[in-house]
Amino acid sequence: MGIGGCIGLIAIGAILTFAVDLELSGINVDLIGLIMMAVGMIGLTVYVTIFKRRRMQPPPPAAPVIEDHNYYH
Repeated sequence: MGIGGCIGLIAIGAILTFAVDLELSGINVDLIGLIMMAVGMIGLTVYVTIFKRRRMQPPPPAAPVIEDHNYYH
């Protein structure tokens, strides 16, 4: 699930929680909306941390050691 899916879950959950006034027997629509928003937030957090870890640059390599041997006879 990408960033679009996570934001979509958050948006649909918010719509179900705050905008829909639907009474179904045995189903709490507000709770389903809250669960969808929570799953969307968790997914977004996981996606951002993985994406951040993938974009990190490795440290530059250390300068090579050059040994200069001057032997005079």
